[in-house]
Amino acid sequence: MRGKTSPVGRYFDAMFEAFEGLDIYLREDESPLYRHHLIGGIVVDYLDRLRGSFSAWENRLAFAEKFRISQAESGFPIYQNILELENDRNSAKRKLAEFPDEETLREEMVDFILRKKKFPLALQKSMAERFYLEGLDAGGLFTPLLLPRTVRVSVNPKTKRPFYVVHWATFDGSSHLPLVYVLTVEDSSDALVKQLVSKSGKMNKNVNVPLPVDGLLNPDLAHRFDDFCEKNSSYGLTLSTIASNMDKDFDELHPKQLYRFVLGPFYNAGVTSHGKTVERVLERVHKPENAWMMTWTVQEIYSVREKPEKRGLWSNTPAREEYHINTDDLECARQGVSEFRRHALVPHEAYQAIYSAGQQAEIFAGYNTHIISDGEVLRDV
Repeated sequence: MRGKTSPVGRYFDAMFEAFEGLDIYLREDESPLYRHHLIGGIVVDYLDRLRGSFSAWENRLAFAEKFRISQAESGFPIYQNILELENDRNSAKRKLAEFPDEETLREEMVDFILRKKKFPLALQKSMAERFYLEGLDAGGLFTPLLLPRTVRVSVNPKTKRPFYVVHWATFDGSSHLPLVYVLTVEDSSDALVKQLVSKSGKMNKNVNVPLPVDGLLNPDLAHRFDDFCEKNSSYGLTLSTIASNMDKDFDELHPKQLYRFVLGPFYNAGVTSHGKTVERVLERVHKPENAWMMTWTVQEIYSVREKPEKRGLWSNTPAREEYHINTDDLECARQGVSEFRRHALVPHEAYQAIYSAGQQAEIFAGYNTHIISDGEVLRDV
């Protein structure tokens, strides 16, 4: 483990602190958007995976110096680090079998110190590598693609179709940002309608669905849906493009609402470089461990109308969705969304520095700003 006074040590400390603050924010009952749409609980699970990945990178740095972050853009590790973590995870069990166990390594370290009167750096690196491999083998990491899971099933009383809440995540290779998707989608497949919808148009009480379910609940579409998510989750695609592509690719699925949670950019004094104004202000923070700011964006697109299916003598046109893009807002139109919100989380000391410098209007323009202080988060300051 590196000294906490080093830039890389402060970076990891700041990232963990930001994750903790965001975790507190998402779990609070005062956040109706996240509570009602399950986003809070869903994103918290992915935050845990990010913690797992960052813990693995910390251990890895004790024996392998190669580690790069996107300093001028996302503030997160570059995509190559995610790929290396995934590659190491696949071989972790085999490599662990070749390592001495932890007790043996500790005994060798003590023996080395007694005999050589020096610190056993090589054995320390071996111990760090063992911890690294154990963490990878335990799983719970943020991988390049985390496949869909169905977390809620109900029935739309108007359409008499079952609908699912499905989520998945990816670490975008171009933006170097973690992305979480939350989808509400109706399913008009005959088999699922007959199985899940009662004659009264409600959820069939005789069907037990053991949630969460890995993948889309519809088994006939699950593999295709996984493939779709893998190919259509890039940050370069707007939500309107993703929702429309899904609507066209799956005649039986009707995407009604899609969220994208974009974590980052992350700003850390002395490590990232996101503009002179932010850098100058954060450098004034007395305690380096408080000189950071985490931002995130929640994008949403929803259907306003479903064009009904048309059956003709020679051809059929499946039902299709019409999505609302708020063209009255230039930024919504640019992003291809119905709505979006930007958020910023900063330690109290960093906010004070920004406020004292008179830069709060410039730095936080367009953001809902939240302050973490003594394990609590002050909302919308």
